[in-house]
Amino acid sequence: MQLKRRMVLAGAAAATAALALPTTAQAVSSTSVVARAREFVALLSPAQRDVALFGFDDPLRARWNYFGARPKPGLRLEQMRSDKQEAALGLLSELLDRDGMAKFDRVRVLQDVLAERGAGPSDRNAGRFSFALFGSPSDTDPWGLRVEGHHLSLSFTMRGNEVVSVAPSSFSSNPNAVRGGRHDGLVALRMEHEGAARLRRDLSARNAERATIAARPFRNILATAGREGRLFDAAPEGVALGDLHPAQRDLALRLVETYAVDHLVAPLAAQQAARIREGDPETIRLGWAGGTEVGQQMYYRLHGPTFVIELATNPPEPDHLHTIRHDPERHLGRHVV
Repeated sequence: MQLKRRMVLAGAAAATAALALPTTAQAVSSTSVVARAREFVALLSPAQRDVALFGFDDPLRARWNYFGARPKPGLRLEQMRSDKQEAALGLLSELLDRDGMAKFDRVRVLQDVLAERGAGPSDRNAGRFSFALFGSPSDTDPWGLRVEGHHLSLSFTMRGNEVVSVAPSSFSSNPNAVRGGRHDGLVALRMEHEGAARLRRDLSARNAERATIAARPFRNILATAGREGRLFDAAPEGVALGDLHPAQRDLALRLVETYAVDHLVAPLAAQQAARIREGDPETIRLGWAGGTEVGQQMYYRLHGPTFVIELATNPPEPDHLHTIRHDPERHLGRHVV
C-alpha cells in the first residue's frame, strides 16, 4: 500500500530509478498465477470447462463488455460450489491486492443493492460474475483471464508465467453511493468521482475553458469494445497537465494511479506505475464535459502517451458511473503475443 502511495507520479524520478523495471515487454513473472489457474481448471467438471475455457484466439477475447445485467461469457461464481468459488477468487487475488479485491466486492454488492430496489432482473446477484480463460494456463504459451459482470471487466494477458497486460479494465457502479438499506454509506468509486470533480472545480477559468471538450457530457464512454480506435488513434484533447498548478497536476496523476495502479498486487502495481510514467507527464491531457459537482451529469478523459481513461455518468442517473482504462499499445497484450 505504501509503495503505491509513494509512487505518486509527479517528481517520482528517484522511485523510477530505484525500481529499474524493464520497459520493453513490461512483463512481471508470476508462476503463482499459472498454478492458481491450473488449480481452478482442475476442479471444474467437463461441462464447466466447456463454459469457462476458450481458445486464446477466440474473437470473444476482444469483446469485453460490462454493460447490462445479462450474464457474461464464462463460468459464473453463482454456478460454482464453494471450493470452486474459493479457487476462482484465489486466482484473482494473485492479480488484485487487498484494495483491489475490496473494490471488486463493492461492485458485486451493488448487484444486491439493485436487486433489493427492484431495478432490472429480479435474480441479479453478487455471484453473477464470470471467469473466462483464453488458452491453457501455460509456462510458455500466451493465455488470458477475464473476470466480468455488470459494471466490471478485468482482462489479464499472460505470456507463459509473465503478466504482460492488465488492460482493458473497468470498475463501474450504480449507484456509486448507497443511501439507505443494509449497505448504507457504501461508496464504490470515491476518488474516480469526487476526486475528479474536485480537480475540475479547482481549475482556473482559463484552464477550465481549455479542458472543455464538448458542450454537453457524453452519455457513455467512447472507447467501447470494437470502437477503441476512436480514441486510440485520436489526438489527446483538453488541458495539458503541464499548464496546471503543481498541486492540481499531482491530483490528476494521483487520479491516473487510481485507475491503473492501486488495485493491483505489488509487482503489477510497480509495473503499471512505471508504465504510466513513460513519456512526458506534462503532455497528459484532461478533457471535461458537463457538471463539476457530484450529483451532476459529467464526463472526463485522461489521455496520455500510454493510457486512455474515461468516466461517464450514465443518464438519467448521475450516480451511475461507467469507467474504462486502456493501454492502446498493449491492448490485450498485442505488443508481445
